[in-house]
Amino acid sequence: MNTRKRKQQGQIIRIGNRWYVRYWELRNISGLIERKRVTHFLGDVTTRGKRPPADMVTEAERHMATVNSGTLPAERVVTVNDFVERVYLPWIKNHKRPSTEKGYRDIWEDHLKPICQQVWLKDTRTYHVQAWLDQIGAGKLSRNTLKHIKSVVSGIFTLAKQQDYFQGENPARDSSVNPKAAEPQETYAYSLDEIQSILSLLPEPAATAFAVAAFMGLRHGEIQGLLWENYANGELFVSRSIWNGLVTDPKTRKGRAPVPVIRQLADRLDMHRLRNGNPKKGPIFANGAGNPLALGSIVNRMILGALNRCEVCGKAESDHEKADHPYSRDSRIPEWHGWHAARRGLGSNLYRLGVPDMVIQRILRHANVSTTATYYIKTAADDVKQAMEKLENHIPEAAQTVRDTNRTVENQEQPMLQTIQ
Repeated sequence: MNTRKRKQQGQIIRIGNRWYVRYWELRNISGLIERKRVTHFLGDVTTRGKRPPADMVTEAERHMATVNSGTLPAERVVTVNDFVERVYLPWIKNHKRPSTEKGYRDIWEDHLKPICQQVWLKDTRTYHVQAWLDQIGAGKLSRNTLKHIKSVVSGIFTLAKQQDYFQGENPARDSSVNPKAAEPQETYAYSLDEIQSILSLLPEPAATAFAVAAFMGLRHGEIQGLLWENYANGELFVSRSIWNGLVTDPKTRKGRAPVPVIRQLADRLDMHRLRNGNPKKGPIFANGAGNPLALGSIVNRMILGALNRCEVCGKAESDHEKADHPYSRDSRIPEWHGWHAARRGLGSNLYRLGVPDMVIQRILRHANVSTTATYYIKTAADDVKQAMEKLENHIPEAAQTVRDTNRTVENQEQPMLQTIQ
């Protein structure tokens, strides 16, 4: 097919109560370049005449000037769906972590694809993106989830500009999420008391794995990827991360730093090593075949059964079917809030002990201290009360004063009036 660019004037037509300009455009339809007749909305009909008014003619001329001067090659005139499926998601897979790629793909398939897959990428404007976000935001999603969705949309058009599939300002830039969306739920951080209680209940190797999360602050994938050869001189070097069986580097450059191992954790690791034949190398947490043990399996087989117990008979919920009374969870046992709750707990517990934010950042190996302060330091009500008591105790007692109705400060003890002779 001849793809030479032709200058067009366009034809103004009326469809119902709207004016459109119609013209030809070369488009990429599932990999094939096809010449399609398209229409562009100009405005609503506001006059009784059959001929388009001057303002519609001007708008048509302006749009056709844009069409005739456009520099996008025909093979890059694609729908949002074709770009995301053929370009964006493969790029994310090659440049981002597997867990990030899955999150982006889920956002695309669950929220964006149903409402924008047939929209032409090059024609997308801010009002389109705003309409998508408004439609998605009408549901029960939290504000943070909506912000993630907007971020994915922005990323799609950023890559489209970089790869010459889109020209102009990123249409997600001036869009906004529903301000009335639900606030995100507060994330959980284990206290030291809860950590000790959980450790006393868990069997091995779940207890040692949880102790690593609670006393080193390692991420789920980092715990799964730990190696014995990286444990020496009271430090554990984090050299890799495993997610869904995929081995990757740690999340950030600072994530590859060695982490000190406190004495209580070192004792647990030494016993764990002896129980497994005193290995010198290989996964610290290994399955029967010597491969890294999946932490999800530890949760399902060991942790949930140990923590979800009946307050009447003490049996695990999974073993309670034949009991002669209904199951009621023992509220004295801490609930399972996930591995990351232990990581947050380390940040919060160090903060309560007076450790500065910058030092906590280095221990948790965050890229910046704002992440540490915002998401990993949970201040309890008692901390707030104690902080205000410290302020109260450090304010010197002021001289007792009284104020008149004009708020004039006066000493309580007034001097005696002397009689003038």
